[in-house]
Amino acid sequence: MKRLLVALIALALLLPTIADAQRRGGAQQSEDGGQQERYDYWQFNRAMVRRGQQAILMCNGLFTSNRTLEQVFDKELAFLPEPIGTPSGGDYVVDWDREAVAIGADGYVPTMRAAFREGIGCVILAPDQTFDDIDGLPILDLPPPPGDPATIPWPDGDLIEDSSLPPGFDAAALQAASDWAFDRESEFQVTLSLIVVHDGKIIHERYAPGFDVTTRTRTWSTAKSIGVTLIGMLADEGRMALDAPLPFDWLPRARSGSDPRSGITLRHVLNMSSGLDTVDNGGLEYATGSGLAYWAGASSVEGARSRALIREPGTNWDYENYDTLLAVYAMKLAIGDDQEYLQFPRAALLDKIGMRNTLLSTDRFGDFILSSQVYTNARDLARFGLLYLNGGMWNDERLLSEEWIEFVRTPAPATANSGNGYGGQWWLVSDNVDYVPKDAYSTAGNRGQYAIVLPSHDLVIVRRGLDWGRQGFSRWELVREVLKAFPTAPAGRE
Repeated sequence: MKRLLVALIALALLLPTIADAQRRGGAQQSEDGGQQERYDYWQFNRAMVRRGQQAILMCNGLFTSNRTLEQVFDKELAFLPEPIGTPSGGDYVVDWDREAVAIGADGYVPTMRAAFREGIGCVILAPDQTFDDIDGLPILDLPPPPGDPATIPWPDGDLIEDSSLPPGFDAAALQAASDWAFDRESEFQVTLSLIVVHDGKIIHERYAPGFDVTTRTRTWSTAKSIGVTLIGMLADEGRMALDAPLPFDWLPRARSGSDPRSGITLRHVLNMSSGLDTVDNGGLEYATGSGLAYWAGASSVEGARSRALIREPGTNWDYENYDTLLAVYAMKLAIGDDQEYLQFPRAALLDKIGMRNTLLSTDRFGDFILSSQVYTNARDLARFGLLYLNGGMWNDERLLSEEWIEFVRTPAPATANSGNGYGGQWWLVSDNVDYVPKDAYSTAGNRGQYAIVLPSHDLVIVRRGLDWGRQGFSRWELVREVLKAFPTAPAGRE
């Protein structure tokens, strides 16, 4: 009876919207003579996704980042237009024992839940799942790498033995660059941390109040650059190939004849040039598509394989989370064993370079969401940048080939007409940016997540943020400011 009453109240609230849409005719003629829909048929999905987004951000804020409810509402949830509740309480539940959260009461929009899982971070449950289903979610129970990072020198550990500036560097200019990053005129740009690494040594490190060297935050799309690194390691072993077709069946399966999507290669999806139909960039990012995997418990694999081919692969650049997820699924098939797949990132990359604080999250089916769902701290991203700056070498061991690094730094052919600003899951300096060296390349994630590599200056810069609203922090302008501290003729890698 209670659920029926809630549903009736929700319907009553929606009736004016529906009636208004009917009065307006529901559909109007567009300028090109076609029909134009005004009613948002996706509003129910959007409401569910918003609850799921709060569940994931809140769960990870509390149990992955170890922050307080007050801190989470103040910073992590500032990204949401209307978060449910306040730090004092509201229509949400925090299960501290199970390390899980539930957002909203059941009604026409379901309650959305997320739970922390060891070694993975928080996983979103499906709308019809409850806390009783948590034990069936993926888990990665591996011991930490040996040794205490506090006693292991940087970069393998966190012991900083020398923080002095190299000769010729301008300390005041470096501090001014740091102030430029932190003291933003825009209230929407919230810098959490800044690390500058030169010649392998941290020469500047700074954190906002409430954050420190241990604090993990979400990488958003910086995760894509981590994903392409793992794929490159398999490609270096001959287990994957850039120009081989993706090794899986597409959905829905072709009833007869060959599927035109069978010509899509690993290179195409890593270059964001699959030719598949737009979802995330079609105004539906927070209604369907990859958003259902991120925030609503849907499979990241099924949705990624269900898009139609609308262009010739390789001819059009279209930034889509699903393209990355197709490459990640191909990686899973190349590995061939579910448990080895879950352990592979730690064994091949994270443990090798000291990224002890990094958690790669999965959907509830155990597939890595390496298009966005990674939690890490600033130092781990600096280590990741150093791997690339060092040409794929770490402690005299080759982890990634120079050929693969050259691939990710080479402009995707389909970006030629738009400035050559994107390579293979890494961002490049666009043709119209003339104030930083062209050899710079960068990860980039929503809310201001950047790990920037500049070989000509032997430099790695990491900036973490919790930007919101009208964002716009410029990583290339940050590089420009940091370079003002450098000697006139730096000794670089290229």
